[in-house]
Amino acid sequence: MRIRTILFFKLITFFLYLVIAVFSFSTPSFSQDFKFKKIGKSFSHPWGITVYSDNEVLITERGGSLFKVNIKNGSKRKIKNLPNVFNVKQGGLLDILVDQNSGSKRTVYICYSSKVTNGSSTSLLVGEIKGNELIKKKVLFRANNISDSGVHFGCRLAILGNAIFMSIGDRGNRFEAQDIKSHAGSIIRINKLNGSSQNLNNINSWSPELFTKGHRNPQGMAVNPKTNEIWVNEHGPKGGDEINIIKLGKNYGWPIVTFGEEYWGGKIGQGITTLEGFEDPIWYWVPSIAPSGMTFYNKNMFPEFKGNLLVSSLKFKSIYVIELKNGMPFEERVLFKNKFGRIRDIEQLKDGSILIISDEKNGGLYKIYR
Repeated sequence: MRIRTILFFKLITFFLYLVIAVFSFSTPSFSQDFKFKKIGKSFSHPWGITVYSDNEVLITERGGSLFKVNIKNGSKRKIKNLPNVFNVKQGGLLDILVDQNSGSKRTVYICYSSKVTNGSSTSLLVGEIKGNELIKKKVLFRANNISDSGVHFGCRLAILGNAIFMSIGDRGNRFEAQDIKSHAGSIIRINKLNGSSQNLNNINSWSPELFTKGHRNPQGMAVNPKTNEIWVNEHGPKGGDEINIIKLGKNYGWPIVTFGEEYWGGKIGQGITTLEGFEDPIWYWVPSIAPSGMTFYNKNMFPEFKGNLLVSSLKFKSIYVIELKNGMPFEERVLFKNKFGRIRDIEQLKDGSILIISDEKNGGLYKIYR
């Protein structure tokens, strides 16, 4: 009897070790082995980040300030001669992008809400930085949907070839997103050098700078390095945040087609989630995560991220890793929840480390590495 008891306990012990071993080997290293570091002092509601050089980035503050930050020692230099901004609610100095193909002059593009008669407009400025000053600045584009509203400016940028793309929100007037005479709720495409637009859109009668319509508040934009397609994320209302691949002349549905509902409850319009003639999102969230910056990770420091899409979440204060299969989203993981605050934008460095900025009153620049 004693021998049987001993054998029984040995079998149980062996089984427990086996279970532990299986779980140990199957547990992904996805949320392990990360290091974090805050770089330099705090920022007040930072909004956009872009790589300027191997050791420097540019960061905007929504209130109207721009800084060049040394990512090695955390020192920062305030840039002068910036445009006046409409700093109301969500408006202000927003996205920034350096054209990495512009050579030593480092052409800089700034998307911001500008003060105009009867309100404000989503605007795009180009210039260069010399020392601590923005020089040779020129307004390339100003949206025609003038409003005194302080919401839904969009204002994310991407460069593809000789064109620059800019997102424009509906400014809280949802029906303008379907008005082909309005820039509201659109992605525009213009020449990155002079702001001119070439009408390649032969399938409708839109203005030549309009690339897509039917967006609500697009705050994330990234070029897929494998396909050269531009991916955009946008805020839905209560639910219905989306990721879309933008295609010339296509309509993405807002507010006719959406997975969201009214903030106070109830369907939007007829509650349609798909409809012929409108593009379906390739990914959507219910409930909303409030997506903002995003980037396709293509470095080696984090092999578990490579080839996937990283999306920053304001609402859940986290990074969503959107895993791609055959070039399309099929699964997501949520990392670093509540570790950094509201993550507004995300960038990757040459060495594979990841930079994020948190949109808080005392927000900051953080580096994720291993």
